[in-house]
Amino acid sequence: MKEEDKTLQSPFRRRFLQGSTALAAGSALPLALTSASSWAQSSGGQPRTLTMLAWYGHAEPDIAAEFEAKYNCKVKPKYYTGGDNMLALISQSPAGTYDLILSDAEYVPQLRKAGYLERLDAKDYAFDDYFPEFQKFPGHWDGNDLYAVMVRFGFLGVAYNTEAVPESKARSFKVYWDSAYKGKVGHFDWYLPNMGEISLYAGHKAPYKLEKEQFAKLKGVMKSLRPQVAGFFDYGGTFSGLKNGQLQLVCGIGDWITGTLARSGAKVSSVVPDEGGLQWTESLSIGKGTRNPDLAKAFIQYITAAQGQVKSAKMAAYPALIPNRKGWELLGQSDPAEARRQGMVLQGHNVMDDIRSGKITFRQLPVQQSIEDWNDFWSEYKEKA
Repeated sequence: MKEEDKTLQSPFRRRFLQGSTALAAGSALPLALTSASSWAQSSGGQPRTLTMLAWYGHAEPDIAAEFEAKYNCKVKPKYYTGGDNMLALISQSPAGTYDLILSDAEYVPQLRKAGYLERLDAKDYAFDDYFPEFQKFPGHWDGNDLYAVMVRFGFLGVAYNTEAVPESKARSFKVYWDSAYKGKVGHFDWYLPNMGEISLYAGHKAPYKLEKEQFAKLKGVMKSLRPQVAGFFDYGGTFSGLKNGQLQLVCGIGDWITGTLARSGAKVSSVVPDEGGLQWTESLSIGKGTRNPDLAKAFIQYITAAQGQVKSAKMAAYPALIPNRKGWELLGQSDPAEARRQGMVLQGHNVMDDIRSGKITFRQLPVQQSIEDWNDFWSEYKEKA
């Protein structure tokens, strides 16, 4: 059994896969690209609707308005929080409900195996402009067949209040246990990033590929942290907790929240600690049975080209790093301060150096245990003070 297959063996995965047969039976629609003007004419001048399942922000005006105007369409989002929530929404929806599916990269193999994604033609996308590390990103391909295109990514480490926590302390996950911050440590309420971070702190170089003894160690280390924890927060709660000072440290997030807060002057930041950090990755796929294959492909092309990448890097909902090197160049020209802030500079140290040095680990689903094993422990951890 391949390692990536093991996560599919749980009861949740079996329930998720039950709906795949009907979806797989639908034939793939042609993805021929037609012009924006011909689409407008074919719809009698009426705007078309492009449905998208995504994290919040990806269909907001700062991202989608230019595309909507060009193609006479409206991008209609269904927003989710967390990969398992995304899987549940897809499994409960008829084929064709979502033209576009934005997912965290670690979930792409599950979506592909369940038959929820259309196969893509790699020649349609600007991979030659991507950094080499991202041209054939793990899990997005099945052999030579492409099912997802990487849009943006970011790092998870220690998020902290810069007035309460010195950066020197934030450079180790050990700071979460510091008695000075008891009752001021928060968790972003999703098991995958939190347990991955603490797994790195526990000394696991492959934080999601744990033998039985290593998983037991991870649980023990986390239990020792629980008395420090103020609570478990969604995006809004994490945002407000850091902004008002209720939280001085947050586990499981990074610049995607602190960078947003810093725009309004909040004294917060994030750092990848000495033990290493995790990379989250968001990618776009075309949903199986889409009624708008041409429009869906055009949107992926739009957001992964250099200008779209700059929009994505500066997205109002939360900033991110981008994989397109030409996007870096354009960002450096149009907003050099933001390029420097995020470390997307072509001269001097940049975020690609952190990846290439091995300091960053791609976030993934549990390998040796099931998703339920990790989720069950997360639920137990949350309940016990």
